Parts: sequence; structure tokens; C-alpha cells
Amino acid sequence: MALDRLEAMRAFCRIVEVGSFNKAAESLGLATTTVSGQVQSLEKLLGIKLLHRSTRKVSPTTEGAAYYARARNVIDEVDELEASVSQSHNLVRGRVTVEMPSPVGIFLVIPALPDFAVQFPEIRLDIGCSERAVGLAEEGIDCAIRGGTLVDLDLVSRTIGQMRFCFCASPSYLATAPLLNHPGDLTQHRHLGFKFPGTGRRFIPTLTRGNESFTLDQTPYMYFNNGSAVTAAAVAGLGIAYLPRAEIEHQLQAGDLVEIFGDWHMASMPISIVYPSTRHISAKVRAFADWIALLMASDPLWRLDG
Repeated sequence: MALDRLEAMRAFCRIVEVGSFNKAAESLGLATTTVSGQVQSLEKLLGIKLLHRSTRKVSPTTEGAAYYARARNVIDEVDELEASVSQSHNLVRGRVTVEMPSPVGIFLVIPALPDFAVQFPEIRLDIGCSERAVGLAEEGIDCAIRGGTLVDLDLVSRTIGQMRFCFCASPSYLATAPLLNHPGDLTQHRHLGFKFPGTGRRFIPTLTRGNESFTLDQTPYMYFNNGSAVTAAAVAGLGIAYLPRAEIEHQLQAGDLVEIFGDWHMASMPISIVYPSTRHISAKVRAFADWIALLMASDPLWRLDG
């Protein structure tokens, strides 16, 4: 069978980006043997070695790095060309791999996916939901939704919303706990802390009202690295939690949790969509980004100015 040079180039580029034949094959939906064969055929055709292979990591040779830069541009141009032709028939197609925080995925994006499927029937989404800040280029991710202040200079970002938080606890916990008349009273309570996976960085909440401000920086009674786990712990009566409002709206309505200090303001977390700065933003990725930006703008729990 003749070598499909474009698909071989695509396989090679993905290997460089994720540093693994297995991960590249998985992201492309191919067998590892197929991807390996494509690269071997490409190397034979070019007459050069493109990759250094070891048991731990795959990396480009000097010639491979130079070839990658040009090949990546060619693939992006072809994808954009195909997308522009498809758009002339009101059709955008392809697979978009996206990562997002669990609350964004579970409580905003996934419930709205039927609408996305109607608007873009030929786009296939590969969605990851976690609190881990994945490496986009290293893991072959097209784009990601990120919370907080972004400091990675290798990413292009666009702020599209904000995650609102509130303090809450279960009625059973509050029935036996010390009274809460002022945020300063929180220091007498058990509170449930959140650490970001990978970095171990704590999220430290601050409440403000007029000229008053209070930051809860004492050591938590318990730590968790997943928002749903913190919610479950709060419902179980283990202590006071600061949680995304969108995540606990149902528990608040059902009475499983009670909001505390609702007349104080708790700082929100900005939500951005990010892309690798070295990657051309394709029509399919742009379609998803614009869709989720409109989705957040239409929801009072997520929009920027609510």
C-alpha cells in the first residue's frame, strides 16, 4: 500500500508533541503499530532519522525538529483549507480534544452538548474533566478551559467567564457547631480544604463586604483534590466548605447544604480558554471555543458580568 504522506506527517507531528508512540496513536485513534509503521516509512522516504527512540521517551533528532516545524505548518494549512471548504457548505468537521475543570464539564458543558451536536454534527469532542493542569502540547490537547490567573507564556488565552464560589455547610454540622455571626468565627470551625492536583497549591478563600475583608488561611481539617469530593464531605457534615456555586446549586435547593455569609462577597475565579501558542487555531477548535464562550455568557452562574 502506498504511503499516505500527509497522514504519516500527522502521526510524526503528534509523536513529537506527546513524546510517545502509544499516546500519539491513542489521540489519533490508530493502532500503535500503524503509527510506528507510518513514521518508519516516512524516514525511509526522506532518507533521514526523524526520532530518537528510548524506553522512556521519544524525541526528535536535529533533522526531525526542523522537519516538524515545516510539517506542522503544512498540516495546519491543509486542515484550514478543508475547514474553509466545509464552511462554505455550513459544515465544520474533525475531532477536538479539550480538557476542562470537572465543575465546568459536569455542570455547564455536558448538559449543553446536545445543542453543540445539533450545531456541529461533524465535530467529535474528546473531553477530559479533571482539576489537573495538563500540558497541551505534550499531551496532544487542542485547547483547554483553565481557572485562575494564567502564567504559562506558551499558551494563548481568552477569558470567557468566571467560577463563583460560596461558603456552605450541612444542617447537621451547623446544628452542633459554634455560632457564625462574622467570618472571623470561621477560625473556630472545621473547614474542608482544596489542593490543586499536580502542584499541591491550596485554594485560599477571601470574603469582603464594604471595607471589611477576611481571608481564611488556617490549616484545613481535611484536604481534597477534587471538587466533588469536597461537596460530598460537606454534605456528610464534616465541616464548612467553599465550593463552586454551580456545583452545589442542587444541594442548596434540596436543603442538603446551607449557604453561609451570603451577604458577603467571595472572590470569583476567572475562567479562560487556552491554546498552545505554536499551534494554528483550526476552524473546528474555534467553533468549540466560540460555542463555550456564548454558553458561559448566557449563564448567570458563569458569565463575566453577573
